[in-house]
Amino acid sequence: MTDQPNTFQPTDLTYGSYLKVPELLSLQQLQSQPPHHDEMLFIVIHQAYELWFKLILFELENAMSYMAQRQVLRAHHFMRRVVEIQKLLVSQIHILETMTPIEFLGFRGHLNPASGFQSFQFRELEFLAGLVDESYYDHFVEQSGLSSLRQRATQPGLWACFQALLIDLDHLQAPVLSNDPAPGPERERLLQVLVALYEHPEAHMDLYMLAEALVDFDTQLGLWRFHHVSVVERVIGARVGTGGSSGAGYLRSTLQKRCFPMLLEARTRLGGGGTPGYGGTTVSPSRGCPFHP
Repeated sequence: MTDQPNTFQPTDLTYGSYLKVPELLSLQQLQSQPPHHDEMLFIVIHQAYELWFKLILFELENAMSYMAQRQVLRAHHFMRRVVEIQKLLVSQIHILETMTPIEFLGFRGHLNPASGFQSFQFRELEFLAGLVDESYYDHFVEQSGLSSLRQRATQPGLWACFQALLIDLDHLQAPVLSNDPAPGPERERLLQVLVALYEHPEAHMDLYMLAEALVDFDTQLGLWRFHHVSVVERVIGARVGTGGSSGAGYLRSTLQKRCFPMLLEARTRLGGGGTPGYGGTTVSPSRGCPFHP
């Protein structure tokens, strides 16, 4: 027994071969000529984002699969993992602030007309979270990305899976298809169930924890949007985006997006006050709802 690692044979699996490190390190191909120093930073950060997006999608699918199997705590476990990744994404964006505005302008022109707007994995993430917007299809040239996005639009997302879980556990009669349904009986019935869950979390702590993990996911996505637009404004001001959008102006317009507004509205209804909230409807006290003791 020694403190030294084993001697490897040429056919053995190695760290580099397992992680495909040579291939990974060959993917940072600068467009600027002569190569601008900070373009490497820009590429690595965005490639790292795409890898994290891939893992987020993988874990969200896992969480939804566990919801379908009624394994609530396992679904919660993977939602919490996603939230921790999101926290990393929020801090990672600020590395770009080490690049001065004039340094970014030194290679920014070589990026046209490519744009982060075209990150199909981020759009998949939004679609899976219920923020389906088919107008994004027009911005994708790569057919593989477009096909993935169209497929996401037809599949049940997080909110649909959470409601299906409530139905499977006999807490809800029928799903409400929209993340933010119009005022009416369906919205009120769902809100009554959610209010009861929040008023009596001890009755079904696993479901309460999962609901809160969804809220954390929504919150972290909103924080990422805010930090993203702040960094963009700091680096390029009010310049038009490389893809032709209004840049920071467009990004600011996305700050009000919410994935699960019903979970936020339920908070407004706590205590049976029945005051109008996100949807403008009122909900009576939760007497007789499945979570009420």
